[in-house]
Parts: sequence; structure tokens; C-alpha cells
Amino acid sequence: MKNTQSTMFQGQGLVKLGVHCVTGKKVAIKIINREKLSESVLMKVEREIAIMKLIEHPHVLGLSDVYENKKYLYLVLEHVSGGELFDYLVKKGRLTPKEARRFFRQIISALDFCHSHSICHRDLKPENLLLDERNNIKIADFGMASLQPAGSLLETSCGSPHYACPEVIRVMLIVDLEKIH
Repeated sequence: MKNTQSTMFQGQGLVKLGVHCVTGKKVAIKIINREKLSESVLMKVEREIAIMKLIEHPHVLGLSDVYENKKYLYLVLEHVSGGELFDYLVKKGRLTPKEARRFFRQIISALDFCHSHSICHRDLKPENLLLDERNNIKIADFGMASLQPAGSLLETSCGSPHYACPEVIRVMLIVDLEKIH
């Protein structure tokens, strides 16, 4: 990979724009400093990588390679140039019914694929839905994802509370109130 030194965004690591030496295509290289992560966070990153390796779908951000040394993990990800769906919605405002249907179909297609492979994303929100140059959805950030065998239920509440449905908030409040008594 050739690094072009362009920083795209920061989250669990630094993401730089790169160019694949063989194909010449742009890639996103997520650089994670292992030394700055606790053991539990490093385990979550490794779980995210393992889950992303299981997924190959046109509407899920692709992970093509992982390189590592003692200090860093380098995740070579599909490059998408359209930004987050969140920013797109803020800028554009209301979607047309046709555009909303198109996005919805792409999201459902990707989630159906994930669920058919026992993968639950658990943090689906507009900030984790990226757009490529043709405004196709790419689900990203599998940091809270888990493998969920058929017939079993999730027990851990996670994700972004701002996007939680009212039923989940209600149960969380009931559980907190029970702790008081």
C-alpha cells in the first residue's frame, strides 16, 4: 500500500487514504495503535476484524487485508468517498420516497445477509452508514457487532442511546429503578 498522507477521520484509530500498489485503487487504511488500547478494547477490535472477515456484501464496507506489527494494526478497507448518511441527510434534508426506498432496500439487504450469517451489528445509525461515489449504502463500524447463534437472545444493551427505541429505554429505566430499591 502506498500512503497518500491524507487523514480522513478518527475514531478507534486514525484513517488515512492509501493506494493499493497492485490495483492502483484508493483504499482507506485504519491505523490502530495497540499500545494505547486496553486489553479489553484490543479484544473488541480483534472481534470486529474477525466479524468483518466473514462479510462480503455490496452494501457492507469491505475489509480486504489486515497487517500488524508489535505496535500497530493496519486495516485495509474499501474506500468510499460519499461520507456519512447522517451528513448527507443534514445537507439534503428530506429524501424523496424513491431515494428513501433505495437506501432502505440496500440497508435491509445488508442486514439480511449479516443476520443469515448470525452477525448482529448492534450500532446501526446514520453515522455508521457510509455512501460511495454513487450514493450506495455501505454499512460500517462493526465494533459492537456480535455473533449471535440462531435462537439465542442478546442480553447486553449497547449502541448509541440517542437511537435506541422507546421499548429499550423503558426497560433500561425499569432496571435502573429496581437497583434503587
